[in-house]
Amino acid sequence: MKAPPSEELDLQAEDRTRLPQDHTQAILETTKRVAALLKASEQPFALAGSVAAFAHGVPAHFQHDTDFCVRPEDSEAAIKALEDGDIAMRRAPEDWLVKGRSGGEEIDLIFELARRPVSRELLDRAVLLPVDSVWMPVLSPTDLMESKLAALCEHYCDFGDLLPMARMLREQIDWRRLDDDHRAAPLADAFLYLLERLRVIGPRNGA
Repeated sequence: MKAPPSEELDLQAEDRTRLPQDHTQAILETTKRVAALLKASEQPFALAGSVAAFAHGVPAHFQHDTDFCVRPEDSEAAIKALEDGDIAMRRAPEDWLVKGRSGGEEIDLIFELARRPVSRELLDRAVLLPVDSVWMPVLSPTDLMESKLAALCEHYCDFGDLLPMARMLREQIDWRRLDDDHRAAPLADAFLYLLERLRVIGPRNGA
């Protein structure tokens, strides 16, 4: 039986309240909150992942969480800073990150990037950029691309996110360094070869 018009309007209004939240803005709000807490605690950090790419000008195509790099020796202080800010933190099965949740959005505190511990040198290379009006240190374009190349594996080999990033940031990335570091890795090397064939980057030495 069809509901009366007044009841239909009530059901439509209820459905509108159940519409999914703007996920992009929710992740940005979480990113800003985490950065504010880390800055207040004076813990060195840098934004990573898809939100970092967005901060550098790559169109927003966020993953399911927001990522922050901290040094292993600073991890306990960083965790405490977030917990003191009412962000629930939990240990992950992996020993190189800790996960958190704020307002329904996931947070990753990462202690190891590109298979290497987060270092002072990595954080010193970070660039201070605004993320939705809040300034914070963001991984340099080269370090950001390196982290993406290092993540490629037989179970995850999606060039769909990497190619727009490479096109947008190509003049800011040290491709020679990435070629030297990743030529022996088949999947990363295949992506660099693709960039060469598409003329996103110039010919690689020794190619």
